[in-house]
Parts: sequence; C-alpha cells; structure tokens
Amino acid sequence: MTNLEKPAVESDPDIDAAAADEVGSIGDTDLATLASTAPVAGGTSDYVRNYIQRVRGGDMGSLPGITGLIVLVIFFSVAQPSFHTVFNFGNMFTEGTGTIFIAMGLVFVLLLGEIDLAAGYTAGVCAAVMVRLMNGKNAPWGLSIGAALLTGIVIGFLIGWLRAKVRIPSFIVTLAFFLAFQGVMLYILNNGPGQHGDVKINDKVVLAFANSSMPIWAGWTLGAVVIGGFAAVKVSAAMSRRRQGLAGEPAGVMGAKILVLAAVSLTLIYLLGLNRALNTTPTLQNVGGKFVKVYPPAVKGVPWVVPVLLVLFVLWTFLLGRTRYGRHLYAVGGNEEAARRAGIPVDRIRISVFVLSSFMAAVGGIMIGSNVSSVSEQNYGGNTLLLAVGAAVIGGTSLFGGKGRMIDAIIGGAVVEVIYNGTATLVHGPNGSSVQFIVTGLALLLAAAVDALSRRRAGSAGLA
Repeated sequence: MTNLEKPAVESDPDIDAAAADEVGSIGDTDLATLASTAPVAGGTSDYVRNYIQRVRGGDMGSLPGITGLIVLVIFFSVAQPSFHTVFNFGNMFTEGTGTIFIAMGLVFVLLLGEIDLAAGYTAGVCAAVMVRLMNGKNAPWGLSIGAALLTGIVIGFLIGWLRAKVRIPSFIVTLAFFLAFQGVMLYILNNGPGQHGDVKINDKVVLAFANSSMPIWAGWTLGAVVIGGFAAVKVSAAMSRRRQGLAGEPAGVMGAKILVLAAVSLTLIYLLGLNRALNTTPTLQNVGGKFVKVYPPAVKGVPWVVPVLLVLFVLWTFLLGRTRYGRHLYAVGGNEEAARRAGIPVDRIRISVFVLSSFMAAVGGIMIGSNVSSVSEQNYGGNTLLLAVGAAVIGGTSLFGGKGRMIDAIIGGAVVEVIYNGTATLVHGPNGSSVQFIVTGLALLLAAAVDALSRRRAGSAGLA
C-alpha cells in the first residue's frame, strides 16, 4: 500500500483492518480516478489540458447533455420562430419542473445502479393525498403538503426495505408498486368526500408554485444570491485546498465559471421579467363616465417554483458532495462489496436512496398538480416516469451506478422539455405526439450509448 493510500484508510473510523486490505486491492483504480478529477497544479492551460484528457478518457460528465441542449435550442429556434418567444420560454420553465424534481430523486437511486419504476405513480399517489385533504377535508395547504411528503417518505422506506432486507430486485419491487399505485391513486381520487375523478386544486398557495411569479425585484435578488453564493463556495473551496497544500482550481477557470453562471442567470431573469402574456391589446372601458384604455394583467417575473428548485438543488448537491453520506453513497455505487467490507452500512444507504427518490417524487407530483391546476390519473402515467429517468440519464447520470450529480437532472430535464416543447411547436396535428416520443426515445438511447461507451473507454484508460 502506498503512502498516499494509508491516511485515507486510517483517518476514517468506519474502515477496519479487513477494509484496509480491500481498499488496498482497488487502490490503483481509485488513485487513477482521483488523479483524473482532482485539480492539477498550474494555471488555466494545465487545467484545460487535464479536462481534455479526462474527456478523451471517457469522463465526459454533463458535456453531452449541455451540447445537446444548445444544439436543440438553436435548431428549434431556427425551424420555428414561435419556439423562442417569451411566452413559450416561460411555459417551459413551469412545465418542465415536475419532471426535474422526480429526476433529482432518481439520481440517488441510479447512483447505486438501481431503478425506481414506481416514481411516476408515487408522485400521483402523493398528489392525490394532498388534493383529497384539500378538496374533501378542507385541510390547510401546510397540512396537505406535509401529508403528501410524508406519504412519499413512507412509500420510499417500504420499497427500500423490500429491496435491501427481502432482497427483491428493484426492477421487480418497483414494477409491482408501479402497477399497484395506479389503483391506489384512482381509489383516492374516486372515493371520499369532495370532488371525484379529475380533482381541481383550489388552494392559492399550491397553485402559486407554477402559476404565479415573484416580484421583479425578488427575481433580481434571487439572482444576486445565487451568483454570490456560487462565487463564495468556489473561493472558499480553493482557499481551503491551498491551506492544506493541495492544488486548487486556477483563478482564471474559477472566474470563467462565475461569469458564465452570472451571464446565464441574469439573462434568464431578464427574459422572465418581460411580459409574456399572450393578450397585450388594451380595451376601451367606461370608468367613471370616461372611456379609458385598460390593459390585460401582465404575466412577468420568475415563477415561484424556481426558488423551490434551487433550494432543493443546493441541499442535495451539498449532501452528495460535502457529507460522509454522499461519499458512502458513491462508494456503494462504485463497488458494493468493497464498501461493505469498509464498514459502510450498505442496506441503510440503499433504503435511504429510495426514501429520497419517493420524497422528490412527492415534490414533483405537487408541482405537476400546480401546473395543471388539478390531479388526475392521466397526468401521472407511464410517461411521467420515463421522462424523469430520461432526464437523469441524458443529463449525465450513469445507468451502471457510481456516477452522477444533481445538476444532471436539471440539464437532462431541460433537454427533455426542449424536445417536447420544440416538437409540439414544429409538428402540428395527429403526428405531434408520435414525433415527441420518437425523438425523446432516440435522445435517451443516445445518452445510454454514450454512457456505456464512456465507461468502456474509461476502463481502458484505467479511470473506472
């Protein structure tokens, strides 16, 4: 065992002597991986060369997803001018968030090489619980949303327990719940006090998530907080590494990332601050005996669902990247047997990812209901799950486990929404839906192929 490996083993109280032998047996691969991803000493040019080497070695991360997103936006903008209107831009923000929330939960499951086929209908069951309490019991929004989230946690624990303790493969147990939850959702929606079937959401707070916007000043404040927070994290991380005598991210690269985030964030806030109402034509109305022009209400500002998305994104990114739990999760996903011998509680990790997945499915279910102002079985069918899985994989999360970040769900969700929205504006008539499914399926197939080829290339290069 090399000197570089020993501190990593001895500094972690969870690793015993048997674990040290196991870590030693896989040490060469771990060191190669760390060497490929850690900041290199030198300036910006050295950093760029190292990044290019990582990409050539198969570690492409979110690069394919970002490239695909840019290409798709350019293509649809040129092919159909209505695609890049402010109205359509605002619609994509609210319509795609439900899928992104569910995809964020699926990232945890995919990191272990597992799958959660029940996530779509878990979202539906949780939303049904919320709307039944609101519509039939007149429960306040806080209690109703809390019950929906708790339902998601209970469902996730049950799925995770069956997978970890009973050893039922996740494909089978979640497929069983996928089938059963269709019936559970229909039963909740078709029984009990209040409206049945397609149950309308009347609560103003829940409807506001996807149908109301922040004040303009609040949007700019949110942008400043995001940019300032990102810059503070980057600078703090670089200074911390340098205090420990380690290579930090070059100032040029760090500054470029901050500038890119600032440019993207401020552009999005500016566009969302424009009036995106379809009808802006004033009408003459008699007010106090005088005819005056009355303009329709303006629709502008950052939707309230965006800060919710940002808060959860920051929370889960911190959990994965800055905590022992996150390190254990990646370890189990990378090599379960090595993680078990290292003293990591594999079963608890496996149960926890299904709890997080179902919790985020509940959040996604609430947001989908808010967007369409109702809860019905049609809004949470098989497409909901498939789009969420597609979003996570297209964004860069590996189907084989051990590789993925929370940003993958957002990038992949944006790609899926652009495909769906773009094909809808480009292809009209009865063939619109068929083209949507075909293009989305091809995008998912391409992402899975890139993932498989990248892992093979990384294995050949000694990086996986």
